[in-house]
Amino acid sequence: MGRLFVIGNAGLDLRLPLPRPPRPGETLLGEQLERAPGGKGFNQAVVAARCGVEVLFYAPLGDDPQGAEIAALVAAEGFARTVLPRLALPTDFSLLMVFPGGENSIVSSGPCAKAVMPDDIKDFLADARTGDVLLLQGNLSQATTEAALVQAKRQGALTILNTAPVSWDARALLPHCTLAIANRDEAETIAGPHDAVETLRTLGAATAIVTLGAEGCLLGDAKGRRAFPAVRINAIDTTGCGDTFCGVIAACLAAGQPLDTAIPRAQSAAAITATRPGAYAALPSASELRSLMTSSSD
Repeated sequence: MGRLFVIGNAGLDLRLPLPRPPRPGETLLGEQLERAPGGKGFNQAVVAARCGVEVLFYAPLGDDPQGAEIAALVAAEGFARTVLPRLALPTDFSLLMVFPGGENSIVSSGPCAKAVMPDDIKDFLADARTGDVLLLQGNLSQATTEAALVQAKRQGALTILNTAPVSWDARALLPHCTLAIANRDEAETIAGPHDAVETLRTLGAATAIVTLGAEGCLLGDAKGRRAFPAVRINAIDTTGCGDTFCGVIAACLAAGQPLDTAIPRAQSAAAITATRPGAYAALPSASELRSLMTSSSD
């Protein structure tokens, strides 16, 4: 079994249920504000570690009380190795606006994650090798993300880029990706609206997955283009579903499982998340995920 290296962000999530999206210029009252650890990098690393694979996690934190709070929660997750540089910046945070029916909108601050420089992550990846997997998201700078992908690929590791959030042009990085994972909106922003999964591959990704929410997802690889239907559920809150999906996919690949097995497992895990409120609080437990990792009913 290989190891999973995750380089990304960690921060504070503020969850605010709202009756509907606010209109421009409108002040809209929500329900009770909830706070929890979060960040796409942290959530994905947590899910992968709960799947039973060895996870090495790198994320910058601010030199503030919020950073100390997040560092303690990271330590409690049992990662094989953590590197949490404390920077002279506020810890990043996300505001999760959740609407009836489970849909959400998210806005995030990003200066802390963007402050990581290419040279900062060289030592963290120094022993990545064939059989290992690197998982990245869009929170870091383009230069740092590219440097990590290039180094890991050169050393023989599989490389995964989850394109969320889209904060720079990902097209130049796709040739360094073993796998690119994007949702429908991200894929269309990067590749255009026409058969985005194939366009992502044309732009350089060896394999691409485009998630479609309740419609499932599309996989494009050397075998062709295949559709995977979604698990049917009554969604309460879709926040964190994408992170759960990516974390399980990465864990399965580190465990040597093929994508045709990994995708249904990732979809089942994401469905669990969607039936619970919140992001971190909604992530499947270790027992739930390890059961999925060995399930034969995919």
